Amino acid sequence: MDLALKNKVIIVTGGAKGIGRSICLTLAQEGAIPVIVGRNDLDNQSVLEEIISYGGRALAVKAELTNPADCKRAIDETLSAYNQIDGLVNNAGLNDGVSLETGTYDDFVRSLHRNVIHYYIMAHHALPSLKQTKGAIVNISSKTADVGQGSTSGYAASNGGRNALTREWAVDLAKYGIRVNAIIVSECWTPQYEKWIETVSNSESNEALRRITEKIPLGNRMTQSDEIADTAAFLLSNRSSHTTGQLLYVDGGYVHLDRAIKPLGGNGK
Repeated sequence: MDLALKNKVIIVTGGAKGIGRSICLTLAQEGAIPVIVGRNDLDNQSVLEEIISYGGRALAVKAELTNPADCKRAIDETLSAYNQIDGLVNNAGLNDGVSLETGTYDDFVRSLHRNVIHYYIMAHHALPSLKQTKGAIVNISSKTADVGQGSTSGYAASNGGRNALTREWAVDLAKYGIRVNAIIVSECWTPQYEKWIETVSNSESNEALRRITEKIPLGNRMTQSDEIADTAAFLLSNRSSHTTGQLLYVDGGYVHLDRAIKPLGGNGK
């Protein structure tokens, strides 16, 4: 299916690692121009070079998204380079373990800045251009808003906010023809996830991973970041022209299906 994304300029926050990187690569393969926004210039440039190496186009912008001025600058640099914004993927964030019991006011507010406030700021500054292009917004969110996780109040609250903003913006921006949707991620294999698994002792890490994957109904396996990316590309395209205000769970059935069932499409037990 041709998603008709050629020459569409799409900003991806946290675009140098994990899900964000996969989204940038997928968009470039579809002929779009991803704008890789992240705090580490070397990581940004690495993805940029990868895209250029197979004939794609992209832009890398170094920005610390907890700084509102950097959010605005990322938008300004994009407009300076291309004079348009056709899509925004709010993706950057960190499950930072700010809990109710041991966290502090400053920790909690810092977590909100890390995980949801820049979603608003990026969309706010991108909006004038998105109105002109009748573009789309995709917010990457997490299961923690639905099921909780324990010891991560800041991140859970941020994801609840991401989901609520998705619905609010879909209502608010429908009059401009701007669609807004969210992808809810559960157990997705990313460098951040791998780093967390490595905190478990070597003798227990395989067992921890097994306990997680056996609860994912579709195939008893982790979601791959390119599966998130494919859904994001579809939502950014006019192939999803009447889809807005939706929270799409790309999670192998983790959140909504009975985890006691045999794996769907798998070998069973």
